[in-house]
Amino acid sequence: MRDLVEFGMGRTARRTYELEDISIVPSRRTRSSKNVSTAWQIDAYRFDSPILNHPTDALGSPEAVIEMGRLGALGVLNGEGLWARHANPEEKIAELVDIAENDPDPAAAVRHLQKLHAAPVNPDLLAQVVAQIREAGVTTAVRVSPQNAPELAPGIIAAGAELLVVHGTIISAEHVVLVDRGADDGLVAEPLNLKTFISDLDIPVIAGAVHDHRTALHLMRTGAAGVIVGYGSAEGATTTGEVLGIGVPMATAIADAAAARRDYLDETGGRYVHVIADGDIHMSGDLAKAIACGADAAVLGTPLATAASAPGRGWYWPSAAAHPSTPRGALLQVAEESERSSLDVVLNGPSDDPDGLLNFVGGLRRSMAKAGYSDLKEFQKVGLSVRA
Repeated sequence: MRDLVEFGMGRTARRTYELEDISIVPSRRTRSSKNVSTAWQIDAYRFDSPILNHPTDALGSPEAVIEMGRLGALGVLNGEGLWARHANPEEKIAELVDIAENDPDPAAAVRHLQKLHAAPVNPDLLAQVVAQIREAGVTTAVRVSPQNAPELAPGIIAAGAELLVVHGTIISAEHVVLVDRGADDGLVAEPLNLKTFISDLDIPVIAGAVHDHRTALHLMRTGAAGVIVGYGSAEGATTTGEVLGIGVPMATAIADAAAARRDYLDETGGRYVHVIADGDIHMSGDLAKAIACGADAAVLGTPLATAASAPGRGWYWPSAAAHPSTPRGALLQVAEESERSSLDVVLNGPSDDPDGLLNFVGGLRRSMAKAGYSDLKEFQKVGLSVRA
């Protein structure tokens, strides 16, 4: 039964919970962390850990994406980012970071990011970096926005992409865009039907973001292999709540999407759609709680920006920060140059940090072991408590 609160005459709202409101409650015999598997498989692709990177240029150069794959996670390239728009993206990021570090105007870096993204996507550059990742022998995943998916997807797939991530702040099963068909009546409203779009593709699609049970279920019915829950919220870096008034209580949203997964499993007689949490995961304990709430995998943002291989040089910004008219993010410094660890240490340890900022897989593994579970699917059944 939903917990509804009346906050005015005739208006009610649902009481919801963030990951920080939830705690894992071990209630079974414990086991050795060596006897725990964090492996995750979506479609035909298997990974040692249930981790993806947020599709931002701050994290996802081709080299960083390849390293993610070699370390057992899933790296995602932003198909509409700087590597698809400029022949010298490293130099562009250096300019951006210099502005963020030295310009007293906090909006200057966002304006420069918008300027960099004003350059059109170059299909040849995009195909080149996709092919580079594919040739490295890791699973090749590329992110596109819903409005540009029909145009960019064919070239991305031809270049070697194996997973397509259709990703936006909010996404629905049918996304309406205005298209110029050259007619006298100007722009025409034309829906992108994700079900038709996905069925015509030869590769699996991960789609999101969704925020509730109904939208998650609708998106699952499109044929998506995975559904992303949340828009990658990170305090200090994302401003969707301030700009749009939209927020995602991640613990509740993940649990709702997991319920939609069960409903869809019954509806289809066995088709399983993966739930991927994206938001407010900053420490290894947050990752464990996201899985415990029902996620199959999780997207990391700010933690990966501390890695030495991250192209943002210790700075992080979400992909929505580059929106041309309504940016919903800012540049956030998460690590000094001298403080940056290797990506391997961030993901797999060993850690010397007592706050869970390193060794995410090790933290997840030990949490599962303390609760007595041996794999991710079992761990989704762990007991939870809610902070009063």
